[in-house]
Amino acid sequence: MSFDQEWSELKTKARMRLDSVSTDPGGTSPGGADLILRYDDMGKIGHAAFLLHQHLSSAGKHAQSHTDAAAKSLESEGFDMGDALAKAEEGWQAQLQVLVDACAQISNHLDYSEKSSKQDDHFIAAQIRVSKISEYLDVPPPTPSSDAPHVPKADGPIM
Repeated sequence: MSFDQEWSELKTKARMRLDSVSTDPGGTSPGGADLILRYDDMGKIGHAAFLLHQHLSSAGKHAQSHTDAAAKSLESEGFDMGDALAKAEEGWQAQLQVLVDACAQISNHLDYSEKSSKQDDHFIAAQIRVSKISEYLDVPPPTPSSDAPHVPKADGPIM
């Protein structure tokens, strides 16, 4: 099978699949896929993650100075509890940092995903527009008896 035949078949199959896709934004696709990207939803989740990050960063540390002071006081009085309290505070701060970092990652990833998805959408739309223009670039080769000037066909991708 030649490339042109295979390409033609693939385009036909793609057209048939696109024709069968539901235009209802609330429905699911025929193949059972139900992932629909809504930029507003991504923005709300990203904003919530950002707010949680901000709140955890400050609220999670509000007792740190008091805990450190209590641990030092207990340790100076000879209680083993002082060292244990200091280690518990270190563990708390480590886990808090993991949670704060996770919130930041969620927020940043959703921002990146939204921008990247929009760029992909623009690129695909441009490719579709270019493919329509490319149909008109199939210039027939000049015939020996033709007086028309030769118009060279574009090489490579049209961008």
